[in-house]
Amino acid sequence: MSLVYIGLGSNLGDKRANLVKARDELLNIVHVEILKESIIEETEPVDYLDQPAFLNQIILIKTELNPENLLKKLKSIEKRFGRKKTIPKGPRIIDLDILLYDDLIFKSHRLTIPHPEIKNRIFILKQLVEINPSLLDPLTGNCYADFFKKRTD
Repeated sequence: MSLVYIGLGSNLGDKRANLVKARDELLNIVHVEILKESIIEETEPVDYLDQPAFLNQIILIKTELNPENLLKKLKSIEKRFGRKKTIPKGPRIIDLDILLYDDLIFKSHRLTIPHPEIKNRIFILKQLVEINPSLLDPLTGNCYADFFKKRTD
């Protein structure tokens, strides 16, 4: 079983309900167990700024699915929610991202692990550290809590 950190985000409709429903959908995936959840936090948009604020959360799951199969399941949940990619980094009813998968370093045309935006998003660092204060970056071996501290000092 692998430990996977998944980022959830929503900035359309009932954002909180979207996050709850997405977590429920994850539980319906075979071989997925939710172990921990961060707080749900409102965050301002990044990159494409002309859109509503987001609600974001990170969950830690345990799964037997490999990264590619897990990604397929996450994308199928997004599709069931009616997510349409119209503007890059634009508004979305739900966004589900694999942030970390064990200590795996992986890159394909559809997926990069660790997620390349982890260190660029303070809210991601904050929520990862909330779930696991001693979590290490697979690329550097450094603690995410140290990255978070540097970004907030």
